[in-house]
Amino acid sequence: MRIVLASALLLTVALSATAANALDSGANPVVVTPLADRTQTASGQPIALPQKNVEVIVSSFEIAVGATLPIHKHPFPRYAYVEAGTLKVTNVETGNSNTYKTGDFIVEMIGQWHQATNLGDGPVKLLVIDQVEQGAKNTVLRQ
Repeated sequence: MRIVLASALLLTVALSATAANALDSGANPVVVTPLADRTQTASGQPIALPQKNVEVIVSSFEIAVGATLPIHKHPFPRYAYVEAGTLKVTNVETGNSNTYKTGDFIVEMIGQWHQATNLGDGPVKLLVIDQVEQGAKNTVLRQ
């Protein structure tokens, strides 16, 4: 199944690249700027996709100045693009932290307790993409 998924992903990338190049030949050029290329989460785990009925959920998050999110974890992959602000994410299991700023791409840790704090003087704005098993939630709060 993974080989089929990987093949489909490679075909999609190849077709996208071909389409982008084709669009670049006319009066409306297309400029592709890679923003991220990752094979691991922020804590070094390999990225593993859900195995059945994958659903992609795209959300916009805004985290207030000085806010700290509750300790939580994600059972499935979550990706975030920092549109504005500065966000510190701490793995509460290891104590390791990463700080992300405007323009950074985050591959969140999977199944590890963590929390995030807005360190900036304005709101943090995130574009968040979850890949979950259909109907599942991707945030579990620590009780």
